[in-house]
Amino acid sequence: MRETLREPTAVVAAGYFESYSVVGLLAVVGVLFVAVAFGAGRLLRPVVPTPEKLLTYECGVDPVGEGWAHTQVRYYVYAFLYVIFAVDSIFLFPWATVFARPGYGATTLVEMFIFLGFLAVGLLYAYKKGVLAWT
Repeated sequence: MRETLREPTAVVAAGYFESYSVVGLLAVVGVLFVAVAFGAGRLLRPVVPTPEKLLTYECGVDPVGEGWAHTQVRYYVYAFLYVIFAVDSIFLFPWATVFARPGYGATTLVEMFIFLGFLAVGLLYAYKKGVLAWT
């Protein structure tokens, strides 16, 4: 009688670990594929170092002076604002699908307006700081 109790557990455990073995096998195949590709590239490429090849190259212009350059911070702010609104759109699409289900309408509506409120405060802050003024 004890053997019959263990059989379903063993079957469930075998199925559970079988799914992980497929993922593990796929990870090993992926790592091997990358390793073979890098190894083949190293073996097949010509290696002829010259002073011109070892020189730092930037857009066809020979490097002159120091390597430090000043960068405008506002470009990072534009990128940050883009990321904020991209994340906003990522959250809006699933919200629209859940909002259509019965029983979730009021809850999801309140949650989304709270989320949009936080984004509106961030946008208002950026506007007050003059970040959105195109110069």
